[in-house]
Amino acid sequence: MSVREAVFAIRDEGTDLEVRPTWEGGDIERLVAEAVEQQCDRVIAGGGDGTINEVVNALMKIPYPLRPELSVLPLGTANDFATSCLIPTQSEYDALKLAILGKSYAVDVIRAGTHYFINMATGGFGAQVTATTPVALKNFLGGGAYTLTGLVQALNFQPFAGHAIFENKSFDSNVIVGAVCNGRQAGGGQVLSADSFINDGKMEVISLSEFAPSDLSIVLQELGNPKPDGKYVQKHQVQKVTWHADALMPINLDGEPISSNNIEFEVCASQIQMVLPESCPLLKTE
Repeated sequence: MSVREAVFAIRDEGTDLEVRPTWEGGDIERLVAEAVEQQCDRVIAGGGDGTINEVVNALMKIPYPLRPELSVLPLGTANDFATSCLIPTQSEYDALKLAILGKSYAVDVIRAGTHYFINMATGGFGAQVTATTPVALKNFLGGGAYTLTGLVQALNFQPFAGHAIFENKSFDSNVIVGAVCNGRQAGGGQVLSADSFINDGKMEVISLSEFAPSDLSIVLQELGNPKPDGKYVQKHQVQKVTWHADALMPINLDGEPISSNNIEFEVCASQIQMVLPESCPLLKTE
């Protein structure tokens, strides 16, 4: 069943469902504002992770009491966020039924400077080469540090030197790649933070620092189980983190590319009511 057929089927069942296509930049923000003016209770983001990101940013510009609930109709290539949430990705009809009839839950978003994201931000090596070496990068994100080593050497990659500040800790680091995780997976199904939740008021910060080829075995071991005290791979659960550096670092926010040498990430707890399956593994239960 196509998206058009699914929409017609839902309408035939008695649901008042309006469809608004987007054509250019700024359309999503305008359409979300129009939905608020028309007192819509729920908006459905039809697209991939980048579309969800645009809708989230548009919603965050709306005063909290006026924000409509957010549903997702996965129509992208990877659909990382929808997949990890168990939102149907193989049936547009099933996804629309959930989007319309499903229960909404208060979920967190992450503020990155003046931007927001709901799933994941990656920075450094990954964000820099995503467009040119997607297959190799995905291999790395899946744990293939051998691939990373080869790419770093081939591209003569220089780590990003900077200073990170957490709530109770600060340190200097030569970062190859970093990730700020609200959700669990990115890069077309690669799980970066298997224990992240989108409603716990926390985010997971993972970093891989510069390492010598002779220490590759240590890196491989730490990638499999990152901890706060890792030698090269570290993982911290925090509410806020700040990154300072001299050079601009490329950063990817759920598909939105930015660059910054001074950026603060902060959890904005329970900011969006999102429609999700009751079995969504990213929801932390009491």
